[in-house]
Amino acid sequence: MRYSAPRGTSDILEPDIQVFNNIFNKSREIFNLFGFNEISTPIFEDSRLFIRSLGEVSEIVNKQMLNLATKENPLTLRPEGTAGIIRAFLEHHLDKEKGFAKLFYIGPMFRAERPQKGRLRQFTHIGAEAIGSIHPGLDAEILVLVTRLLNNLGVKGYTIILNSVGCEKDKAKLNSLLKKELEKKKSDLCEDCRDRLNRNVLRILDCKNESCRKLVQAINFENEFRCSDCNNHFQAVKNLIKQQQIDFQESSFLVRGLDYYTGTVFEVTHPDLGSQDAIGAGGRYNNLVSQLGGPELGAVGFALGVERLILALKSKQAQLPDNQLDVFLVVTSEDLFSQGLSILTNLRDCGIRSDIDYTNRSLKAQMRLANNLNVRFVLILGEEEAKNKFLSLKDMKVGTQEKFPLEQIVGKIKELLQRK
Repeated sequence: MRYSAPRGTSDILEPDIQVFNNIFNKSREIFNLFGFNEISTPIFEDSRLFIRSLGEVSEIVNKQMLNLATKENPLTLRPEGTAGIIRAFLEHHLDKEKGFAKLFYIGPMFRAERPQKGRLRQFTHIGAEAIGSIHPGLDAEILVLVTRLLNNLGVKGYTIILNSVGCEKDKAKLNSLLKKELEKKKSDLCEDCRDRLNRNVLRILDCKNESCRKLVQAINFENEFRCSDCNNHFQAVKNLIKQQQIDFQESSFLVRGLDYYTGTVFEVTHPDLGSQDAIGAGGRYNNLVSQLGGPELGAVGFALGVERLILALKSKQAQLPDNQLDVFLVVTSEDLFSQGLSILTNLRDCGIRSDIDYTNRSLKAQMRLANNLNVRFVLILGEEEAKNKFLSLKDMKVGTQEKFPLEQIVGKIKELLQRK
């Protein structure tokens, strides 16, 4: 019997694995540039951590958590990264040691949802959390960081949508306002939104159903639910990112589906991803640290979905990383393999991407393999080359072939590679 990958998961093979690694490597460079330190947390946590942080009535907790069968405390594969980061921040006393921390993470997340384009049951997030400040400059830095990441990765055509949901009191006002207005039109809401009306009315703002969207857009609630402090904070954020020449669209209908968000929220969308068009999202969560047993500390963060990033990159035919070999070493007989392996090691030690055949192919078959690998150069080690201590170097791009002494081969290859 043959088995397949579980529904909603995928194997990552060449060349896509190189695209993933390219995204990871470039992201780490940008995070380091902004002073963020990497953190890695377990892929599963106590289920109660997510229930407490995401909210008992959130759709993730109610419909999407992948729980593990265990005799100990209930465990859940992490559906997002923030809760685990804050748990680690408190458990390792970073609040006492540093007070302020900038952390980033890269890793898999899990949700039990219906798989579709860009939405898998196992997916990869690149995210960051800045913990310990309520300064609007930190919100602005996170948005600058997001745009720097996207631009350096080659993502084009994305849109940043920005809003503020205010403090906890403001959110309560917004909930009351929405519920009052939508109760009057309950029969016109879709089945999911009628359920949300009683459980989590803010989720109605995210509904993709056209009739629900029209009902919501008819409600005039822009700014009237936010207090002056929250309005001032949001205005400061907008002013700062305008100074940094970051384009955004303001939308009073943008909310985040997790209970912990307060203040600034944002979403990054891309037109080529269909109805589920978000590449990533983030915002402030000034109460989460204290809700999980820590001090009153402001915090802001974001996460980007790597699989969705790749869809956006492919849709714009962005340049993918160059992962092809520089050199393929052809050995004409098994007796020469040991010497060939030493040459190969020397090439690799000098930073030249190279490989050799391990399946005893003929000379003709090895040359065909090198051609299929789209390799730039072929080095040939035959009886004559071994006897006279030289190698034949064939440039597969132009078709020329020359002989060079062994001690000159590395320098010659590096010289030719610089001319690419």
